[in-house]
Amino acid sequence: MQEIFPQILSYALGVWRHRWVTLVSAWVIALVGWAYVWQMPESYVATARLYVDTNSVLRPLMRGLTITPDVNQRIAMMSRTLLSRPNLEKLSRMTDLDLGATTEAQKEALIDRLENSISLQGTRGDESLYSISVVDRDREMARRIAQAIITVFVETSVSSKREDSSGAQSFLDKQIAESESRLIEAEARLALFKQRNMDVLPGQGGDYYSRLQQAKSDLNQVQLELREAENRRQELQRQIDGEDPVFIANTPTGSAEPPLNARIQSLRLQRESLLSRYTEKHPEVVRLNGMISELEAELKSQYARMRAEPGSQFGGLASSPVYQGMRTMLAETEAQAAELRVRVDEYERRVRALDDKAKQIPEVEAQLKQLDRDYGVISTQHQEMLARRESARLSGDVESTAGDVVLRVVDPPFVPLKPSQPNKPLLNAGVLLIALGGGVAVALVFALINPIVTDARMLAQSTGLPLLGVVTWNKTAEETHSERWRLAGFATCVACLLFVFAGLVVVPGMVA
Repeated sequence: MQEIFPQILSYALGVWRHRWVTLVSAWVIALVGWAYVWQMPESYVATARLYVDTNSVLRPLMRGLTITPDVNQRIAMMSRTLLSRPNLEKLSRMTDLDLGATTEAQKEALIDRLENSISLQGTRGDESLYSISVVDRDREMARRIAQAIITVFVETSVSSKREDSSGAQSFLDKQIAESESRLIEAEARLALFKQRNMDVLPGQGGDYYSRLQQAKSDLNQVQLELREAENRRQELQRQIDGEDPVFIANTPTGSAEPPLNARIQSLRLQRESLLSRYTEKHPEVVRLNGMISELEAELKSQYARMRAEPGSQFGGLASSPVYQGMRTMLAETEAQAAELRVRVDEYERRVRALDDKAKQIPEVEAQLKQLDRDYGVISTQHQEMLARRESARLSGDVESTAGDVVLRVVDPPFVPLKPSQPNKPLLNAGVLLIALGGGVAVALVFALINPIVTDARMLAQSTGLPLLGVVTWNKTAEETHSERWRLAGFATCVACLLFVFAGLVVVPGMVA
């Protein structure tokens, strides 16, 4: 510290020795700086404040009935997009600034100037309060631009609400039309499927199986009646053909008939006994059937010979009333059998058709479930779309009636009488400080270039010789008087510099 302080004192003495260099340098720097500040264009700052009221009275009342948008997010987006190029072009048209821009380059420069001169900021801690500031060289133009920004902000909020509402309505109408078309197609497919499969639908499954069982029961009944008719026909045919000759009188050849008939009846009894235990394919049953057929053929041949003999009693058989009745019964039985065969064929066809459709019931049920599921999904979506469209309509009515966002101008555009930018007094003060500092720096450079010995210590250090003593220089009265005049001149020059600075600070304010 003991070495630093003398060094600083030496520098200070060197600067003081070149104090006129310091003063001249300060004057030059100050005059140049003040001239630059003086010619700097002045700008006015127009300020305004907007309050965005998002607390609508109807919103709590319509909660659950209407679509509630995120108002704060929408306002934030509006504030970010306010300085978009379309809005800046609109501002230039509203303030007639576009009249002076005829070329594309001028228009681009105008848009850039507007973008740089406009500032929109939200108040910290309160997102509903926005501050608008506009910088322009023309005081009236700054105010007009600020007013135009407020107008654009209000119009943007209203138009965005209308566009959102109309866009939502259009989108929902389009989606509802498409959903309605799909719903009609699904209804048509479902109706056509039910028409084609009306008799095997799942809701009629129990009736269907009941009809199938009833058809099988009817088929069995008709088959039984057909067998009975066939048996009656065969019996009548046997009686008519003479297997049991109930109409034939005693003839000489009649002695041969009883043994054959008795044998046939005996074999039939044996066959019936075997059929109660075995089927018709049993070898013993087959053998008995063959023997019965042979005996019946032999008996028929005997009857044929008897009818061919002259004087036989068979000749008057055709005129017998009993015989005629038997023939009539045979014809009726054959007709009944034919009718029953037709009924059997019809019932068999019905049973086959019902059996085939019974196999399709699981597939029909699966297809019906798929169609019902598709119809249900489309119908649900359609109902949701209708509900959303109604909510969107109510939301639009609420916005048009009360509005979910209300913009209030807290502070209208205000422009001070004095230019706000640049702050010339502050800049002039800065120029003065820079000038003084620059003068000191120049003097210090001169002192370093031409150093002198200011005390005994520097002399001893510079010569390397021992210091024997110090001789004091006593100034004469003339030298003292001359020194005082030089100091007075220096002080006067410094005072003039400060006076000029004071004039630069005070005079523009008085003029304004």
